[in-house]
Amino acid sequence: MSASKAAGGQLFCGFDTSNYTTSAAAVSSLGEPAANLKVPLPVAKGGRGLRQSEALFEHIRNLPGLARSLSEIISESGALPLAVAASSAPRTAEGSYMPCFRAGVAAAEAFAAGAGIPCFSFSHQQGHVAAAYRMSGAEAAEGRRRFTAFHVSGGTTEILSVDPVPGDPRIGLLGGSSDLNAGQAVDRAGVAMGMTFPCGAEMNAEAEAFVSAGGKLSGPPAKISVSGLSCSLSGLENRAADLIARGASRGEVSLFVFDFIGRTLKKLAENAAAVTGSLPVVFAGGVMSNTLIKRILSELPRVYFADPAYSADNAVGIALLCREKYYAENR
Repeated sequence: MSASKAAGGQLFCGFDTSNYTTSAAAVSSLGEPAANLKVPLPVAKGGRGLRQSEALFEHIRNLPGLARSLSEIISESGALPLAVAASSAPRTAEGSYMPCFRAGVAAAEAFAAGAGIPCFSFSHQQGHVAAAYRMSGAEAAEGRRRFTAFHVSGGTTEILSVDPVPGDPRIGLLGGSSDLNAGQAVDRAGVAMGMTFPCGAEMNAEAEAFVSAGGKLSGPPAKISVSGLSCSLSGLENRAADLIARGASRGEVSLFVFDFIGRTLKKLAENAAAVTGSLPVVFAGGVMSNTLIKRILSELPRVYFADPAYSADNAVGIALLCREKYYAENR
């Protein structure tokens, strides 16, 4: 968990209950984070995720404590909560649904009823994009204009067209992976090497240590599979499994995985620019916490990355959207 106190004034709160993390947050009237609270969902050794029933149970266990912590931060700050929101679905698309998000909605509605404030709902993806858009500095540098976003995580590898309408961001799907998601490829390789799910941070450390010691990938770069705005990552899983079977070190396998994903995303971003024009590009999602992938993508113009606290699962984006929607409805 992490938190910082707000200095009086007004606050807007958010809850997010993904398949990986229980999150609660608050932002000030200026959109500054006042609380960013998280509890990762536990996964058994050797596991590659949770069933929805398991995730829902863990959220129910975590939410009372997070709500108390959030209430304490609000009380100590002397700030007045004006509204609360929750992520209610993975995406804004029709039929998008996962039971785990119902836990966050219930917590937000109870919080709103107790405080006598309005309650809003957004999609998990809208929250991810909103957090990355603001906390990466893209909003300050580029203003309120259309941009391209990449949502890259265990559950999603998508290229998005975003119109940041305050409180109601319009997100359209441009492309993405046709099979495996980037986060799935990372975690499957990590679990195969004996790491604990989710494996991204441990693999990042292994890859960076390997590079720092002078390690390099053997042979020419592996051929990526990108066609227009679509990519395939199933080949990455197979190649990583082959490296592991041949006795490659954890560092080399990790570097291979991140190099493959980074070059894939870079090519997709270049292809997207050919379609959309020279729009700014914001990268969101847990995979975008990776330092090696960001190094590859930093070669592109006008790209933005948020710190890991705001690119991985969080409720700050939901709180930011809550703030925007409240002010849009109460001008």
